[in-house]
Amino acid sequence: MSAPVAGQRRVRRSAAVGVPLALFAAIAVTGTALGAPADTKQRPGDTARVTATATLGDIPLGTFSNGLLPGTVRDDRGVDLGGIGSDLYPADRRGEFWTVTDRGPNGQIKVAGKKRRTFPVPGFDPAIVRIRVTGDAVKVVDARPVTTRSGKPVTGLPNQEGRDEAPYSYDATKPLPYDPNGLDTEGIVRADDGSFWLADEYGPSLVHVSARGKVLKRYVPRGLKLRGADYPVVEALPRVLLHRKVNRGFEGLAQLPGGDLVMAVQSPLSLPDEEAGERSRTVRLLRFSPSRQAVTAEYAYRFDPVGVVDPGEDDTSELKTSSVVAVGRDRLLVQERTDKAARLHLVRLDRRANILGERWDDVATRPSLEELDDPGASGVPVLRKRLVVDLGTLKGVPGKIEGVARVDRRTLALINDNDFGMTDGPDAFDKNGRLVDSGVETTVTYVRLPKKL
Repeated sequence: MSAPVAGQRRVRRSAAVGVPLALFAAIAVTGTALGAPADTKQRPGDTARVTATATLGDIPLGTFSNGLLPGTVRDDRGVDLGGIGSDLYPADRRGEFWTVTDRGPNGQIKVAGKKRRTFPVPGFDPAIVRIRVTGDAVKVVDARPVTTRSGKPVTGLPNQEGRDEAPYSYDATKPLPYDPNGLDTEGIVRADDGSFWLADEYGPSLVHVSARGKVLKRYVPRGLKLRGADYPVVEALPRVLLHRKVNRGFEGLAQLPGGDLVMAVQSPLSLPDEEAGERSRTVRLLRFSPSRQAVTAEYAYRFDPVGVVDPGEDDTSELKTSSVVAVGRDRLLVQERTDKAARLHLVRLDRRANILGERWDDVATRPSLEELDDPGASGVPVLRKRLVVDLGTLKGVPGKIEGVARVDRRTLALINDNDFGMTDGPDAFDKNGRLVDSGVETTVTYVRLPKKL
């Protein structure tokens, strides 16, 4: 059975899932092999095309989580494993990828006219998940919980009152505690020594974890003053990142040849205020040296107008980036997306475009980088870009693509974030507190490019 259209309720499929993790395997779910180019006016070799799709079967979230850390989830409220589409990174075997969950099932419910952030399964612990694509099925072949120094779950709960959204129960009636260990993991790469680097939205932060998932160090912006975490916290990132939009910290993470990392802020910073950030089309990329444990460069990247990325959309604040992929020593694929459409551009990290430490990192600068209608005309060396593929024009690509991996010089693998089947509003759960599933599946999609990268 192919993945339902978003918004349709799916029939739950059971999957035999046991412990140890070697027994984790999602049932094969029939996908669709697609090959026709989207634009029939072009020759087949002139356009990108979807070549195959594969879908993750149902694994109860409680079974999955308790198989990693027993007793962490008492009631999964009928939620299945999902959210692993936050990022995608090639493993050492063809057809296998490392992925990472985000902070877990969450939604929003309005109470007295104000939105509250809900965490239906507060015991959920973010996990690093290895998947295998076989035919039209995606299977979980390994998973590693992200834990603190003492081996406890980091959880996905917000860190700081007054800075992060306040957490509530599934029905938005009961406040939940903040957790300084909590991570909203979104990007993943694997280093040569087997350890992992994760991008986090809360800090925003860059997190180094061991091969088994234990947090070794968390790098946060200067001045964050995060206290009480059960792992080392180092203020090593530019202070200007304290002005990240709520729930829009680091999303994309790439590893360049040689080991340097590139982090992408999901949305423009709220400088000097939220209104400026909502209107802006300029986001920041940062280069980090693991050997120096420091940011070595910062770049300004300019989104296309929202109507170009997603025809029919007119809200600029819907623009974001969720994935950056290294395709050479200093070249990146950068994603521009809304929840419905996405485009991938190729950029080169030109040394002359480095703005680290310049006046654009000073929060007192007016106008701020984010306020500039034309940063280039104001002397900002904006990264030059070239469109590689407009995913919104390809039949068979699902919405909310958050993970992109390079399979070979002409093939990309994409993965969507299905939000654990969650929707916003009071109808996300039935009268018994069980999830009313959105029907959106986690899907890996292969795209063949017309030209080599």
